[in-house]
Amino acid sequence: MSRIVVGVSGTPGSLAALHRAAAEARARDAALCAVLAWAAPGGELGSRSSCNVSALSQCRTAAVDRLREILYAAFGSERPGVPLEGLTVRATPGAALVHTADDPEDLLVVGTGSRAPLRRLVRPSVARYCLAHAACPVLTVPPSPLQAELDAVHRRNLWRLPLDARELSP
Repeated sequence: MSRIVVGVSGTPGSLAALHRAAAEARARDAALCAVLAWAAPGGELGSRSSCNVSALSQCRTAAVDRLREILYAAFGSERPGVPLEGLTVRATPGAALVHTADDPEDLLVVGTGSRAPLRRLVRPSVARYCLAHAACPVLTVPPSPLQAELDAVHRRNLWRLPLDARELSP
């Protein structure tokens, strides 16, 4: 059975990718594998000390709990209608997804995330990494059009700008 591998983080973009991956899994009669990447506190150098074993265990447990919360937020108590596997991987998001979707028969689904120039400088694009390194087809899901409006509201609140009521009517 082929797999649809999708990266999740809990952001609106990753939830959109998760729903698209579930639709692809239903259409292809494939299993759905939701992957949440996590990192050790202090990075890899910080985790090499033997005193951090409990911290790593706590981070792993927190990642598993976070994945459960994300899947519940996406599907509620119902399941997506296909076999679902949740996987937490200790790695960077791009590497975790490419390593998990290593079969050419897999389909890797990722959200494109924010397109803001400053964010692109600070955080590397997981979608670009996956497109460059994946051994299987990659489906990128653009952000919801509502995300741009939500970002505008956040910016307005950050700068404490007044709301113009004319903007609310279509």
